[in-house]
Amino acid sequence: MVKLSGFADEIAADAKTQIATLNKTGVRHIEIRGVEGKGVLDLTADEVASFRGQLQEADIRVSSIGSPIGKVQIRADLEAHFARFEIALQRAREFAAPYVRVFSFYHKNEEAAACRDEVLAFFQRMVARAEAEGLVLLHENESGIFGDVPQRCADLLQSIDSLYLRATFDPSNFISCGADPLQEGWPLLREYTDYFHIKDQLAETRRVVPAGCGDGGLPQILAQAVELGFTGFLSIEPHLKVDDPEYGGSGAERFTHAVDGLRRVLSGAGIAED
Repeated sequence: MVKLSGFADEIAADAKTQIATLNKTGVRHIEIRGVEGKGVLDLTADEVASFRGQLQEADIRVSSIGSPIGKVQIRADLEAHFARFEIALQRAREFAAPYVRVFSFYHKNEEAAACRDEVLAFFQRMVARAEAEGLVLLHENESGIFGDVPQRCADLLQSIDSLYLRATFDPSNFISCGADPLQEGWPLLREYTDYFHIKDQLAETRRVVPAGCGDGGLPQILAQAVELGFTGFLSIEPHLKVDDPEYGGSGAERFTHAVDGLRRVLSGAGIAED
């Protein structure tokens, strides 16, 4: 069995519409990245309490804090950034989230290898704090950061070698980097993957599409993951264009297209939803 979650800020900015669409689609978890037009790390105490209360009333739980930590230049002020990371941990406590999503830094005008030591040092520091809090960090592969391609994602996870740092596997982002998710990404990262970001992409045109409609290999990857014992979260991150001829429309409509695509993949693979 797997559990569905999603980035509800792609539905709408306001909490009411986010929750209504999650309820309508039967998605019982949320990955909080933003609400009411503010990033999750920038919410006030009152805003946190208000959104938490609304989620609790709707019986929607939080799968992860979709933080932007690590989505800065590696030569930035990392002490200030670590203070932001502490807020991400605080948000995870406040929303009872087991995971915090992180990235592994942009490296403008440098080769990735030139900043490897700095990336690893920052991650070691973050992982130590996460472990102390009983929280797990999820590294997301993303274009232009140290861990953009499968080989460097694996290097990061192997080098840190901690149960408190795992991978969130995003097949569409690998395609954006010119990597094949099924043939290159999954073999290297399957033993580290505790979480998925669900969006797909056509390699030739770079058009983002619902799960199973692109070249991300999601039917095969998810089937293999479940066979290996995966029972975690599939977090829907539509990234569909408003004017897409097949999958466009309002945020709620695009989110629904993405949910429907994932459920078709799950049904075809015989994977049950928790």
